[in-house]
Amino acid sequence: MPQVDLTIASLILGASLLVKLVMLVLLVASLASWTLIFTKRRELRLAKREARVFEDQFRAADDLTALYNRVSSRRTPAEGLEKVFEAGFKEYARLHNRDTIDPASVLDGTQRAMRIGVSRQLEELEANLPTLATVGSVSPYIGLFGTVWGIMNSFQALGNVHQATLAMVAPGISEALVATAMGLFAAIPAVIAYNRFSSEIDRLYARYDIFVEEFSAILQRQAHP
Repeated sequence: MPQVDLTIASLILGASLLVKLVMLVLLVASLASWTLIFTKRRELRLAKREARVFEDQFRAADDLTALYNRVSSRRTPAEGLEKVFEAGFKEYARLHNRDTIDPASVLDGTQRAMRIGVSRQLEELEANLPTLATVGSVSPYIGLFGTVWGIMNSFQALGNVHQATLAMVAPGISEALVATAMGLFAAIPAVIAYNRFSSEIDRLYARYDIFVEEFSAILQRQAHP
């Protein structure tokens, strides 16, 4: 009896056209998700470091006007907490210079400006996360489709012979299971990364929210000495 080659490479190369297409889709999805994982990981790490640095500068600053001038005059645009602070202080200065607006309205307008800034920063941080969620949820089903198709082909081939042997069905079933394995390989890292990144973004949101409250308290003390 001739020996059946069941190596991964031979199973992929010997798979039917549709199963090869399924494997190609899963490979592209896996590469795309890994690219997003490394990009988002670097982006969140930078956002956390920038938030920590600016919090230290903000709490050590004796003059918030000087801090605002330094942030707004930078050559590179402000990001993260710097952007929130810049939006809040700019709105505060604009409203504070109007004599017809009471201090409570000034503070309320400043808080709204900072909340909008926080929402925009979080929107940028959450970009491409739905792609990871889609890869994590859809990839197993795509792999399962390839598996079902491969097994169907194997059983159809059995119907055309008088005597079935394991060597006849093993390659078809094996190539089908490779599609399932590739689906899981694409899905598992995407799901893990999505959950981890979502948790880190939630913590950053809490950090931004605390900063908004802290900055608002300082402005309120200045408005009511």
